[in-house]
Amino acid sequence: MLSRTFRAARLAVPLRASALANAHRTVTSDAASSAIKDSIPQEDDKPFTIKLSDESFETYKLDTPPLEYEVTKAGLKKMYRDMVCVRRMELAADQLYKDKKIRGFCHLSTGQEAVAVGIEHAITPDDQVITAYRCHGFAYMRGGTIKSIIAELLGRKDGIAYGKGGSMHMFTKGFFGGNGIVGAQVPVGAGIGFAMKYMERPNTTIALYGDGASNQGQVFEAFNMAKLWDLPVVFACENNQYGMGTSAARSSAMTEYYKRGQYIPGLRVNGMDVLAVKQATAFAKEYTVSGKGPLVLEFVTYRYGGHSMSDPGTTYRTREEVLFMRSTNDPIEGLKTKILNDWGIVTEEEIKGIERNCREMVDEEVAQAEASPEPDSTPYTLFKDIYVPGSEPAWMRGRTVEETHYY
Repeated sequence: MLSRTFRAARLAVPLRASALANAHRTVTSDAASSAIKDSIPQEDDKPFTIKLSDESFETYKLDTPPLEYEVTKAGLKKMYRDMVCVRRMELAADQLYKDKKIRGFCHLSTGQEAVAVGIEHAITPDDQVITAYRCHGFAYMRGGTIKSIIAELLGRKDGIAYGKGGSMHMFTKGFFGGNGIVGAQVPVGAGIGFAMKYMERPNTTIALYGDGASNQGQVFEAFNMAKLWDLPVVFACENNQYGMGTSAARSSAMTEYYKRGQYIPGLRVNGMDVLAVKQATAFAKEYTVSGKGPLVLEFVTYRYGGHSMSDPGTTYRTREEVLFMRSTNDPIEGLKTKILNDWGIVTEEEIKGIERNCREMVDEEVAQAEASPEPDSTPYTLFKDIYVPGSEPAWMRGRTVEETHYY
């Protein structure tokens, strides 16, 4: 099957180990590989069982998560809607950037929607998430509005960070960013996990990073500390095959990122199937909050665009490769195939209604974001929001002593 020929790049092995390597199972990137286990009820909120593909997971020092789990028609529709809305939002940002209304850095996640959506559908608002700079989808799924995210990209007052953070620095309750330094969010995520354990809260922390950040020393330092203290942290690598313009196979001596924890169990996941992502995340949460310590996840996914808006994304890979992934393994089309064609959960009209609703909602909130005013160009605005209100120091130095600001 062609859709299964695209695999995560694998570690080169000596000739004597080739037989073992050939026998090793790989994770599929098929976005529509799950199946119905029992009959589908009429009611939207009544659960029924689905079964994921046998190729959804690979494990390291870990039992395979259950391939069967319960879903509802309402839940499947919500997952589809969420992925469509995230993509519409990213496409709107793409156009605004091309219109030169968004300036600076802008990293889009088109093609990777299943990761942000699947994770959110497996956790609660009291769980914590922190990620790198490809963060718009996570900010939306954690509770940010389209208006606040687009306004932030435009540098407007109604932005999720009041227009001061831009594409890479978005925050909301339970979401610690949006971080611009490669890999720097991973030890911070370990710290958030420490806080959850210290406060005896039954919650996990999802600390995401890309395959390009996987070789950072601070990532391994965070692994060590998290295992030493058995912190409830899920270290999740979004392996979209390329770190900036360099393929994983050219940058990493070992591309089985789920094994990078060494003394931490790992799980590789089909990151193009939102149903596999949801089950893997639910499994990881239960594992980490039960006192067993951290877990390393690797979501095998793919980005359609370049590393950022300044990267055409076609100088280090072929257009045919991108087109192949779009046409065969798209996460949105994969779920649509299941709920519309294979399982008959929605009608063509319902699907069109969901897509139309997302389009209208995104268009309306983008227009509101564009109408939002720019922050006031004053020293007060510049120094505001650095500290939690009430915790400010007496003063803060500006670029020079003369620009010292007194709170």
